Amino acid sequence: MPKVALFNQSGSKVGDLDLNDAVFGIEPNTHVLHETVLMQQASKRQGTHKVKTRGEVSGGGRKPWRQKGTGRARQGTIRAPQWVGGGTVFGPTPRSYSYKLPKKVRRLALRSAYSSKVQEENLYAVEELSMDAPKTKEVVNFLKALDANESALIITAQKEENVVLSSNNLPKVETVTFDQVSVLDLLTHDKVIVTKDAAEKVGEVLS
Repeated sequence: MPKVALFNQSGSKVGDLDLNDAVFGIEPNTHVLHETVLMQQASKRQGTHKVKTRGEVSGGGRKPWRQKGTGRARQGTIRAPQWVGGGTVFGPTPRSYSYKLPKKVRRLALRSAYSSKVQEENLYAVEELSMDAPKTKEVVNFLKALDANESALIITAQKEENVVLSSNNLPKVETVTFDQVSVLDLLTHDKVIVTKDAAEKVGEVLS
C-alpha cells in the first residue's frame, strides 16, 4: 500500500497517510495518459477558424468579359478561387474538435496520473486546509514549507472559497475539488497537494 507524507496546515510533517493501492499504486499506463491529454487539449480548442468562399467575398458580381470572342478563358466572376483576392476552396470552417474516450479509459488515466505522482514523490497530503479569510501569504508560506512553490495543484474534498481566492493570485497554483480534477491538471503541475478527506474520496470513487 503506497504511503505519502502527511502535513498539517503550517507545513510540518505529522506522519504518513496510507493511500488506496488500486488508485495510487498501479503501474501508470502512458498510452492512456497520452490519449487522454490529447482529448482534453482538443476539447479546449475554440474551432472558430473561418475562410470566405467565393459566395462570401465582396465584389465580383459582374462577368469580367463576354463569354466568347476575346481569346481568353471564360470567366464568370473575378472572385473565383483561381483569381487573386478570390474565395478559398475547402478552407477551414467553424467546428468542434472535442471527442470523448470511454469512461473506463478516462478513469484508468486518472489512476495512472495519481500513481505517477506518488512514484515521483510529488504528491503530498495535508490534514486539513481551510481559512477564515482570503490571504495569499498563508498559501505561499504553506507551499514554501512543502517545497512546492513553483507549480502546485491543491485538491480539496469540497470547495474552500477562501483557499481558492488566496491561490488565485499565484499564476502557477490551482485549487480544485477532487471531483473536478483532470489528467491535464495532474500532469501540468509539478506538485500535487491533496487533503486527507479528498484522498480518501478519490480512493473510493476511482477504486
